[in-house]
Amino acid sequence: MIVSGSEQFDMIAKKALPPRSFKTIDFKKSASAAKRQLLEKNYDIVMLNAPLPDEMGHEFALDIAERYESAVLIALPPEIYGDVSDHVSDHGILTVPKSLDAAQLGRAVRFLCAIQGKIHRYEQKVVSVEEKMNEIRIVSKAKVLLVEKKHMTEETAHQYIGRMA
Repeated sequence: MIVSGSEQFDMIAKKALPPRSFKTIDFKKSASAAKRQLLEKNYDIVMLNAPLPDEMGHEFALDIAERYESAVLIALPPEIYGDVSDHVSDHGILTVPKSLDAAQLGRAVRFLCAIQGKIHRYEQKVVSVEEKMNEIRIVSKAKVLLVEKKHMTEETAHQYIGRMA
């Protein structure tokens, strides 16, 4: 999602996105419209062009970074770039000065895409480990039940579960 009050920035941002990397690109003109959209849809990347028509934008960026799994990029005017960058960088928000061109913005977006890709891969590994742990818990409970109810040894219960599987 691109949140900007400037059509010029929208065009630059759209050009900066890697071709065919995103199914949809939603454009919102204000933080309030973007907030409503975030309640309905998840985004890999949210790009903000500060200041936004209805707020400065850095507090919204912090809110996104805290509440959602989206990577956040905020383009800032040179006069506030340093201060806002210092304030939001520790929250995982990538800041860029508005003076950059489409190629530079493209590199920043590709960086965010790479980071999001790594995060998605780690999330899949976590899910896989959680599924394996759940399977082990179920097998352990089944063994305990067989030992208690059928008076099997643990080894016999393990072999029985293996045969039944």
